[in-house]
Amino acid sequence: MKLPNIKLTKPIVVLSAVGSLITGSILVKDMIGGVKYEEDVSARGKIVVVTGANSGIGKATARELARRKAKVIMACRDLEKCEKARKEIIAESKNKYVVCKQCDLASQESIRAFAQEVKKESKKIHILVNNAGISECRKMLTRELIEMQLGVNHMGHFLLTMLLLDKLKDSAPSRIVNVSSVAHKRGTIDKEDLNSEKSYDKSKAYTQSKLANVLFTRELARRLEGTGVTVNAVHPGIVNTDILRHSSFYDSWLSTVVLKPILWLFIKSPHQGAQTSVYAALDPSLEGVSGKYFAECREAEISPDAEDDTLARWLWLVSEKWTNSGIPTSIITK
Repeated sequence: MKLPNIKLTKPIVVLSAVGSLITGSILVKDMIGGVKYEEDVSARGKIVVVTGANSGIGKATARELARRKAKVIMACRDLEKCEKARKEIIAESKNKYVVCKQCDLASQESIRAFAQEVKKESKKIHILVNNAGISECRKMLTRELIEMQLGVNHMGHFLLTMLLLDKLKDSAPSRIVNVSSVAHKRGTIDKEDLNSEKSYDKSKAYTQSKLANVLFTRELARRLEGTGVTVNAVHPGIVNTDILRHSSFYDSWLSTVVLKPILWLFIKSPHQGAQTSVYAALDPSLEGVSGKYFAECREAEISPDAEDDTLARWLWLVSEKWTNSGIPTSIITK
């Protein structure tokens, strides 16, 4: 039988090709987006604090935990952005127990005020996700004159964790998740110039802060042994977030027109990047597991510097001094 001769106009052909390309790109991105945490684990009854929860990985983490019926406390610097994200999360998760609290990790006064308010209003805290971060910024300082990347990524979360430890202990079994990065493997702790006062390299400052996250995780795990509180670090992968917002290249014409469309295929979405954080926060197999580093929802190797217990103890003492944490020994020991 002779088939009818159907002529396709050029616009239809072009649109069809574009549609196929877009569909194929989405499928490829989904396939290379890393491991998905698909275990049906409920977070009902859990009270969770997530820092940097108004965007990126933090927002995706908060959304997923809310979807699993946790009460989520969003700790954010910008309350206007936080409120907008909160409404979106409530609409998507159908969980009304999502609240915004101001917490600027570049201000220890703000961190203390946040911790005091949360401890007053919440009887328990079951999960703390130290997610917020800053990367590749020009040299800036926190309110306490600490180099910004070290101050926000490590010192701010160190202080917040110390201030919430009593609640976490009272809520045991409870978990702390520190969002680090594979970049920690390129990092070194500059004991002679930890605050980058002699010289500043934005990349070195970032990798130093991510190494500090892993060292803090391991030392805190050692100090919390037997308390019922566990702490682990995670690498989310290379994720499309605004963490590079301070980089001049991030907003350049070349990046917008050429590089970003190409890299889009190979960079995780915030949802994909949040998977290991959710895994570390909820998975039953990690009950009692502490001081580890995870990527793609499985344990991963850390750098030799990250295994240096002497360095971890040194950093702990410096962190206590710089944050004036003054946490009684009874809170972090059995």
